[in-house]
Amino acid sequence: MKELNKRHFLNYSILIPYLILSVLGLIIVFSTTVPHQIELGLPPYQLFRNQTIFFVFSLVMIAMIYKMKVDKLRSRGWFGILIPIMLALLFIARFLAPPVNGAHGWIPIPGIGTIQPAEYLKLVSVWFLAATFAAKQDKIKVQDIDALFNRKQFFVNFISGWRLWMVLMVGAVVVMPDMGNALLILISAAIVLATSGISYRWTTGFLKIFGIFSLIALVILKITGGNIIPSIFGSITYVNKRFIAFANPFQDSSDSGHQMINGYYAMSNGGWFGRGLGNSIQKKGYLPEAHTDFVFAIVMEELGLIGGMIILGLLFFLIMRIFMVGIRAKDPFNSMMSIGVGGIFFAQVLVNIGGIAGLIPSTGVTFPFLSQGGNSILILSVGIGFVLNISADEKRRELAEITSKYDLSELSDISLSKS
Repeated sequence: MKELNKRHFLNYSILIPYLILSVLGLIIVFSTTVPHQIELGLPPYQLFRNQTIFFVFSLVMIAMIYKMKVDKLRSRGWFGILIPIMLALLFIARFLAPPVNGAHGWIPIPGIGTIQPAEYLKLVSVWFLAATFAAKQDKIKVQDIDALFNRKQFFVNFISGWRLWMVLMVGAVVVMPDMGNALLILISAAIVLATSGISYRWTTGFLKIFGIFSLIALVILKITGGNIIPSIFGSITYVNKRFIAFANPFQDSSDSGHQMINGYYAMSNGGWFGRGLGNSIQKKGYLPEAHTDFVFAIVMEELGLIGGMIILGLLFFLIMRIFMVGIRAKDPFNSMMSIGVGGIFFAQVLVNIGGIAGLIPSTGVTFPFLSQGGNSILILSVGIGFVLNISADEKRRELAEITSKYDLSELSDISLSKS
């Protein structure tokens, strides 16, 4: 008898683009970090080596998650441990760990580098909401949004359940302050909420409110020149600089607009086909954070507009395949979890590209796979592991339904394995 194991249900339309982007990311990390390390007088290959180690560990994590049963992943018992750990790590990062470049959010680990709890919280929050909303499906079908918010006793019930935990998690990221990751958590949470089964009217209503609010905020930033945060709030003055750079980067080219302007120069230098891999000018001390926040500007300089579009095309293909797994899934948890993971990828790309292009204020959000950062590649890979597992689970369920519904002689010698 032929036995079908999980490896037979592996979704290569997700795995292969992931591997290509990850390997390409290692090449870009090598190209952007070596000049940075030499400029600082540090070991040239240290950051590349760390990134490679995290990538190898990420592959191990994908294999481990893929082998797990989805029933175990949807259990809400995980969050009694994970959420308190996340909050404790955020507390340590904010109040006990030393700042990095004047900002909090990283915990140094000897021999490894640093860990950034806010990166992991993005996936934990999506996982938490998907599991919570999946357990409320019967109520949502009857009560719609009241099953999630209980509008009649909103303020009474706010101090318990998933609402309180989400406020605590997002609030802990905001006080870092890390507005970029806080924004990503809110966007991905909103995407999971929109796919929870509530009426589409609520989703469209929230989108209209968000769109109007965003438009008003952008208009205010342009009118005020971005200088809207009083100087007494010294801990977040860097946010004010990003607002000023968004409003008019050339107004202060030596300070607040320096990074944005040099990002423009990098993209302009690349032209259609780029200067060639490793031949960027701006990464050699001109563009700050060329290996993290503004890495795509360097990619455009070295590979040109054509190369940048190919990378974006491959990344959006991966995102769409992740979304399709969620759209086609029949299990509520599988659907919300996959769409939530795709939402993290999608939001991160849009926020990063919007920032370096000057369409929105820069938030410090890294570019998926290409930016240097072991935490980023690890959490993106764990998300991929979840989606691959969910995809295999849905395929196995579908095949099991077909074989039980029809007497197919050609499948009569096939047994299905859940592990």
